[in-house]
Amino acid sequence: MNHQRTSTAVLLVLLFLTPTPAPRACTNLLVAKGASADGSVMITYTCDGEFHPRLRLQPAADHAPGDSLEIVDWSGKSRGKIAEIPHTYAHVRLMNEHQLVIAETTFDGRQELVNPDGILHYWDLMQLALQRSRTAREAIDLIAELVEEYGYRSTGESFSIGDPSEAWILEMIGRGPERKGAVWVAMRIPDGMISCHANRARIGSFPLDDPKNCLFSDDVISFAVERGYYDPASVKPFRFDDAYCPATPKSLRYTATRVWSLFRRAAPSLDLSPDYHRAVEGAEPYPLWIRPDRKLALADVFELMRDHYEGTEFDMTVGPDAGPFGSPDRSRPIAWTVDGVEYAWERPISTRQTGFSFVSQSRSRLPDAVGGVLWYGVDDTWFTCYTPLYCCIDAIPPSFAAGSLEKFSSESAWWVFNFVSNYAQLRYSDMSPEVRAAQSALEGEMIARQHAVEETALRLLEEDLERARRYLTDYSVSCGERVVARWRELSEHLVAKYNDGYVRDSNNEPQEKGYSEEWLRRMIREDPERFRLKPEDPGAADWKLVD
Repeated sequence: MNHQRTSTAVLLVLLFLTPTPAPRACTNLLVAKGASADGSVMITYTCDGEFHPRLRLQPAADHAPGDSLEIVDWSGKSRGKIAEIPHTYAHVRLMNEHQLVIAETTFDGRQELVNPDGILHYWDLMQLALQRSRTAREAIDLIAELVEEYGYRSTGESFSIGDPSEAWILEMIGRGPERKGAVWVAMRIPDGMISCHANRARIGSFPLDDPKNCLFSDDVISFAVERGYYDPASVKPFRFDDAYCPATPKSLRYTATRVWSLFRRAAPSLDLSPDYHRAVEGAEPYPLWIRPDRKLALADVFELMRDHYEGTEFDMTVGPDAGPFGSPDRSRPIAWTVDGVEYAWERPISTRQTGFSFVSQSRSRLPDAVGGVLWYGVDDTWFTCYTPLYCCIDAIPPSFAAGSLEKFSSESAWWVFNFVSNYAQLRYSDMSPEVRAAQSALEGEMIARQHAVEETALRLLEEDLERARRYLTDYSVSCGERVVARWRELSEHLVAKYNDGYVRDSNNEPQEKGYSEEWLRRMIREDPERFRLKPEDPGAADWKLVD
């Protein structure tokens, strides 16, 4: 066997597993074991950007001594090679066969610390960690070793890493051109707590003598002193985020608002102020973790990732920018300038630019084959429907692996979901509840069925791993294909019901539903005379007939 060829082929599959370099606007939520209703460690990930995510799974593999893995860029050009290991683990998207899961958000930080000669980008590190690690701690150690040996090429990155027992945040940034490795710090989320990050470093001060809960590079502080990012003579404690990702009003609005919204919804009792994400002078940063008001069920976590700041002063479904039907979606770019003044839309957790997202479950009370589940969805979290993919499966729903960005295809899950969510923008206030009802019904049914499915899988597992694997594979594939089929039906229903500006009633009769009174009053306020019909206008009384 040509082992070198096998290793190269593996890497080509990895390329299809990862997004293009464009996504830099992701959101992660981490739920420690004691904060979840069922004892799961849960990690969420929205991978946001204009790309078509084709779901792939990577099988386990054995490698011969001396094998190497070639790391290539998006055009196929080699960046270098790294040594293979004897055995690599299987993984589905970003969860491996040992229930290890990894996600990320990019915080950029100090651009001068990018090393263009480093071999490994953050997405390479994520894939390698899944292939070579069984636990979160192993993944952290491995990532640190890899960047020291082969060089780190990306900007600042926050990783969420979870296993059946622990959830960690690892934050990392390079040392600059011609300097291998990275400075980094990792903190374990305490049991019973939740944490989150959204494109800005979140770890502030940290203990230097608690290796059970905090790990860091030897030079994480000394390097900041060397570069002038931190003055040890100051009275302020060292903070990783301040040193390597200094805040600006613009960056706080873009990033910390999402952190605030996740926390405010999980723990309303905290009554967290919006002052920090609005860059009010003297406002305290949000804590790295909080205790939710109640333990979070799986469905709760789904809903936390669906958010446009509804019910707050930043609610994106109200105001003139939401249009006549209260749409929270805004066309890019988020920031714009008029007459020399810069403005910006809010950046919500739910966005039409999401390629894929997931909510993971890693459960120590169950064997790996049954305990690890990646609840996977494509497109906007508000409109997606999460479907279970067990970490032991050896096949995936075909519709999630089909299609491309360049051409619409009804055989592609990504395109089917994009069609529904884009069409719903035509009359968001009416169509959104219909989509959400379908979503709630399907997700609720799959969650309700989960216990029975897993009881069957456990019985099969006692007899034979392969029988259990086949059962969970068939179940995962059928769930995915059923969800996509339901969304195709939904798309046809919405097109027929909301055709040409009419809304068909229960008798299938088209009705002129028009606009809300609030919107009509807004139009009148802006230009009272433009739309007014004067009594003397010929045919005014018969206006509807003219139409």
